[in-house]
Amino acid sequence: MANKYCPICGEENECMTGAGEHGNCWCDIEKFPNEIFELVPGESRRKHCICKNCLNKYTDSTKN
Repeated sequence: MANKYCPICGEENECMTGAGEHGNCWCDIEKFPNEIFELVPGESRRKHCICKNCLNKYTDSTKN
């Protein structure tokens, strides 16, 4: 991903997809609920990675 900022919070998303020897990222092993993508502005969908902090906050908020 070209954009290194989370489209939800604006902080760095620490995406490593395509970088390094293996091209893997922390998000490759995570499960993203489809509903979290509704929080991403339309122009950023499938273009900017959601950060781990926003993913954790979202999944924690849906557990209750």
